Parts: sequence; structure tokens; C-alpha cells
Amino acid sequence: MVVHKCFDCGKIIKAEYLKKKVRCPYCGSKILYKPRVISSVVKAD
Repeated sequence: MVVHKCFDCGKIIKAEYLKKKVRCPYCGSKILYKPRVISSVVKAD
């Protein structure tokens, strides 16, 4: 599931809503981004 986050209010917005509008439904901001997942590298011994 693809989610975006509002830069101003920090709320999570689902991709289904963004097909209709490119604004945050909570605060009306146009600045949205995809939060990155932090991955860790594990070395094998």
C-alpha cells in the first residue's frame, strides 16, 4: 500500500485519495511526500 505524508500537518494520506486531488484533505497543503523506510544492513559472520 502506497502512502504519502503531508509536510505541514504530518497526517498520512492514502494513494486512493491522491487520484482525485493533489492536496492534503486535512489542511489543504500541496506539499506531500513518501516517507522512506529505514533499512539496516546486517553483516554475516
